[in-house]
Amino acid sequence: MPDAFLLWLDMAPITWLGCALVLALGAFVQRATGFGLAVVGAPLLLMLEPRLVPVILVLFGFTVSLMTVRHYRHEVRIGEIGMALIGRLPGNALGLWLLLAAPMVLLEKLIAFSVLFAVAVTLFRLRLPVNRASLFGAGVVSGIFGTVAAIGGPPMVLLMHGLSPDRLRGNLSAFFIITASLTLVTLALAGQVRLWHLGLALTFLPAVLAGNALADRIAHRLDRRRLQGASLALCTLAALGLLL
Repeated sequence: MPDAFLLWLDMAPITWLGCALVLALGAFVQRATGFGLAVVGAPLLLMLEPRLVPVILVLFGFTVSLMTVRHYRHEVRIGEIGMALIGRLPGNALGLWLLLAAPMVLLEKLIAFSVLFAVAVTLFRLRLPVNRASLFGAGVVSGIFGTVAAIGGPPMVLLMHGLSPDRLRGNLSAFFIITASLTLVTLALAGQVRLWHLGLALTFLPAVLAGNALADRIAHRLDRRRLQGASLALCTLAALGLLL
């Protein structure tokens, strides 16, 4: 594939295709269930091309959330996520420190742990008290995972899964839009966002849009539990692969 952006990254065409398919699948899952692009994408992209994590995932997490919030904007309640947004600030700082200071092998283990945490959150649906302290704590953990691997959703889902599906999707989408912007600024100030990230993201954009559009058309016809189960199984296998 004679594309300058791919040459800058020295990426083989088959690797680019694999990454595009992963991003399309992640966009489909996030549009259909409310979150999942990074949970699906992080461990698989880390195997295919580690240099795409976390910047490309943060960029597309923002993109898919922006498209999703259009449908659920009437369900958004900023007051319900305000303390979590404040918690993201120290969380982002801690995540950036890990990203810059920790060796890659440790980051892989942290990403695998965050994916398994996301799977556990989705499966067990633990009930935690929702208050200012728990929202702030969820924001901090979200910031750490979100900066290292773009996986900022599970701590929020753990607190908010008692909401109606539409309210959950709306609030999560609004949360991701704001926090992805904060994370991109944090990464850019630290020199972690480069021109080739933006150029390469443009080549992946059609795949992400296709995954989102497909979910718009057919997700309502699918059994949500089976779709979620299949995506969680894939995430779990990928995370375990990182730990081995």
